[in-house]
This record gives sequence, structure tokens and C-alpha cells, in this order.
Amino acid sequence: MFCYNCGNLLSEYDFCTSCGADVRMYKKIIYTSNRFYNEGLEKAKVRDLSGAVVSLRQSLKFDKNNIDARNLLGLVYFEMGEVGVALSEWLISQSKRSEKNVANEYIKLLQSSNARFTEMATAVEKYNIAYNYCLQGSKDLASIQIKGALSKNRQFSKAHLLLALLYMENEDWERAENEVRSCLKIDKGNTVAQRYQLEIEKMLEPEEGEKKTSHKNSGDVIRFKRDDELIIQPANVKEPKNTGIGTLVNILIGLVLGAAAVYFLVVPARVAQVNDEAQASIKEIGSQIDTKNSTIQDLENKIDSLTKEKTTLENVIEGYTGTGGTISEYDALMKVAGEYIVEKDNDKTAAALDELRENVDESTMSAEYQQLYQAILAAIGPSVAGNYYDEGMAAYHAENYETAIDKLTKASYYDKTNADALFTLGNAYRLMGNFDEARSIYEQVILTFPDTERARRSEQYIAEITAD
Repeated sequence: MFCYNCGNLLSEYDFCTSCGADVRMYKKIIYTSNRFYNEGLEKAKVRDLSGAVVSLRQSLKFDKNNIDARNLLGLVYFEMGEVGVALSEWLISQSKRSEKNVANEYIKLLQSSNARFTEMATAVEKYNIAYNYCLQGSKDLASIQIKGALSKNRQFSKAHLLLALLYMENEDWERAENEVRSCLKIDKGNTVAQRYQLEIEKMLEPEEGEKKTSHKNSGDVIRFKRDDELIIQPANVKEPKNTGIGTLVNILIGLVLGAAAVYFLVVPARVAQVNDEAQASIKEIGSQIDTKNSTIQDLENKIDSLTKEKTTLENVIEGYTGTGGTISEYDALMKVAGEYIVEKDNDKTAAALDELRENVDESTMSAEYQQLYQAILAAIGPSVAGNYYDEGMAAYHAENYETAIDKLTKASYYDKTNADALFTLGNAYRLMGNFDEARSIYEQVILTFPDTERARRSEQYIAEITAD
């Protein structure tokens, strides 16, 4: 461990033996950062990736210069399929230590497999589109996009979780369970996946079986249960004995009574039944006609609604995929990052960032977009700012103030600490006769670099402009 003040190797004492600085609290901060790093490393070894992210984030809160923690965090994000965040962490690590840094090797691996990097970046884009579709209630379109994301990168744990949630919404519990298991294979400690798994297991519990029917024999009767009905059947019943004549008489009487019953009972009842059936058929046909008319009207209304929804979705898709859409802006930034990784051309990257800044309001973009943008800016800033400053000063001394304003503006943007560039920019505006811009720049000098010679001269120039 080295002293934060002089860089000398620290001993077991609570002060630096070289400069005498008090390093007691500094040591506690570094030890705490290393403890969280070790905790994150242990969780990553057992594939508790979500827990590892939490621990490593805590480590970086205590020491943002903990290169090992930042590199491991990038690896964990890469394993979870979030390649953009992983690349951002590695670029930040590279900007803090350019040599003897394993992040250089990780970035080289991405350079050597550019097709794989493109596929993983495409998976992230499709996931973002699917997430927005879910917010809009378009579950079918979201399912198509999320499946496309998983076809590009099966290691994308967030995509597995979102697809599982869509399956749960449709009560397709078996498929949802498969996606949750896939997520837990990637990230065993994912609490969201574990919560989904508990919910799915509740829905897949088997129902109780039906009870068997029982038969009971008691005394002179036989009792048994068929479905929900109790049947009682007499046992050992014998037919009474009759003579032949009695049997014949009984048959004749039965025929007469049967004919009379048919004539007086069955025929009128059958006629009434036929009439009732006819009336019921007429009512049913009328009801079917009314139902079909109502269905036709509902379908026509649904067609109108779907047509309006289709137009709305087309406008939304155009907003994402068209010129100036969110996806095109992400593609532009990813292209700049990819070209910088491959070519390492700071001037070309700076020109691309300048063009992107003119077309995109960075403050309206997502945190991941801003983090990647700032990482690229930090990587090329010192080199590019020096070139712009030299060119701007040369143009200023040659009284080419328009070119000087352009170059010095960029130099000030890429290096916020260059007081001379900002002060000379104000002079260029003043000599051009643009006193409003000159006043604004001088005020920035006073605010950013107080109690300096340039601040005092800026106050003088502001007073002269005000007097004029």
C-alpha cells in the first residue's frame, strides 16, 4: 500500500514515514475496499453473480482506483451478457492504469472477436426494445424481441428473466420454469429468479386424486354408488307363479291399457313437446343471429382499434429505428467505441464524438450511454485537448479568430482544467466583437479559476465591455 500524499510505501505505522501524513483512515478505507473485493471474488467463484456485483460496487465506492475490483466487475457483467457495461468498466480501468493492466487483454479479446461483440451488443439492443414494448403493453412484440436477444446471446440472464415473466403472464408455467432455470445456471444468486421459481412451483403443484366409488351389501338389498348417485337393488327376488290363462289375460289387459295410455297421455305430450322444441329452436336461431351481429360489430370495432394501434406502433418503431432514433444513437456510440478499440486513433475518435455531440443531447440518454461516453472521453481527452490547444493558440496569434474559437472551444471541452485555453477563448470572442460570448467566457474563468491572474484580468475585461 502506498501513501496517497507522496506515493511512498507505507509501513505498519499509522503515519507515512516519508512525508508524515496521517494514513490511519486511509488504510481503513483501502482495507474495506479490499474486503468487499474478496467477498465479490468468492461469490463470483460460486456463480453468485448478482451478489458479486453488489460487493464489487461497494468495493469501488470505497476506492474507485481499485483496478482489480473494476476488472472483475467487468468480467461479471460480461458473463451476465451485459457487454456494454463490461466494456465501460474496462475502459475506465484502462484510463486509470494504461500499462500492466489485465483490462488491456480483455479489450484485445473483444477486438479479435468483433463478430461476437456485435452479436452481444445486438442482444442488448433487442432487450431494450422488448423492455419498452412491455411498458407499452405489447407483450407479443416484446416476446419476439427477447427471443431474438437470446438467439444472439444465451448468457444474457436479464433476457431469460424477462421471457420467463412473459410466459408467467400467459400462464405457460413449464416454459417459464425452463427460462428461470437457465437464468439460475448463469447466476445462482439471482433473487428475482428465485422468487419467480417459488411462484412457478406453487402453480405446478399436483391436484388431489378423486376418491374411489364404494359398494355395500347389507341384508336383502345391494347398495353401491355410481358417480354421485346411490343405487339400491333388491337381492334374491323371485317371480310369482301364474297359470297360462292368467298370463294371457294379463297380457291382453296390458295391451289395452298401453294403447289407452299412448292415446291419452303420450300423443298429446309428444305434440306439445314438438311445439315446444320448435319454439325453442326459433328462439335459439334468433339469439344466434343477435350474437353474430354483436360479434360482427365487436370485430369491426376491434379492427379499427388494431389499425390505430398499428399506426401508433409504427410511429414508435420509427422513433427507435429511424434517423435520430434512440437505437441509431446507441449504434453510433457503439460504433465510435468499436473503432477506438480497433484503431486507437484519438483524433478520429474525437471527430466522431464531436459529430455525435452535435446530434445527441447526452443528458437525455440512459446512464449506461453516458457512462460509456464519458469513459471514451476520459481515454482520449488529454491527448486530444493538447492538439486542439496548440492549433487554437497558433490560429489566435495569427489573428485567425474564427479558427481559434473553434479549436479552443474543443480544447476547453476535452480538458476542463486548462485555464489558459478558456481565457484565450474569451479574448478571441472579444477581439471578434462578440462581447456577449466574451462576457460569458470570462465569467466562466472567474467561477472556475478564482483568485488567479486570469480571473483578475477577466474581471477587468468585463468592466471594459460594460463601460463600452
